[in-house]
Amino acid sequence: MNWQQPWIIGNWKMNGRRSSTVAFAQAWAEQRLPENVSTGIAAPLPYLLDLKQAAPALPVGAQDVSRFDKDGAFTGETSAAMLADLGAQFVLLGHSERRQYFGENNETLSAKLDNALAAGLTPILCVGETLAQRQAAQEQAVVAEQLSVLRGKAMPHIAVAYEPVWAIGTGQVASAEQIAAMHAFIYAELLSFANKSANIRALYGGSVNAQNAQTILNLPNVDGALVGGASLQTDSFAAIVQAAAKQ
Repeated sequence: MNWQQPWIIGNWKMNGRRSSTVAFAQAWAEQRLPENVSTGIAAPLPYLLDLKQAAPALPVGAQDVSRFDKDGAFTGETSAAMLADLGAQFVLLGHSERRQYFGENNETLSAKLDNALAAGLTPILCVGETLAQRQAAQEQAVVAEQLSVLRGKAMPHIAVAYEPVWAIGTGQVASAEQIAAMHAFIYAELLSFANKSANIRALYGGSVNAQNAQTILNLPNVDGALVGGASLQTDSFAAIVQAAAKQ
């Protein structure tokens, strides 16, 4: 992933089969894509290797990683070293669905972050507020607390994805003003404790599609997108990549 380019990352969540993974990769290889955009897919773990083998030029990542740092008696877990061994380049951490359904908090995410970094994976920290928190004007406080897991980490590169929980998979999209304001806040918050020379990629996620991508990606401090459902189809995902090339 190029830290000077826009990033368009697909998050397939718990979707797909081996056949659809290979079909996507084959269709992706036929796309004529711009060279000034970095793309990647966070695939379900069972299909990560299939995607890597079918589309070797496409960076792949995982949707989660174990908080345990060494091999051992941790049934069902997948370590950061294992993900790197499969060819993963990045990993999503702290997605709102992980926070909601699995109770992930900053203590857990700090361990996962350390493990990802130690294995040479690029962590993409997901942050965002619920609708109730937005309506109570708590969005900045919530995001600041979520970002605080990065404090004290020696990270020359920082990737964050802002996904307002109320806009994920709902068809709702935050307004341009809301997105711009939060991304400006994220930059200011990160620069308040990170190395001033750190490379930052602040992505927006939340019902991004081919129709709204251009408007979102043209906003200040928006360095790309974390794309959900629209990343499952080659054409719609490629259209978002094309939009990013026009930034």
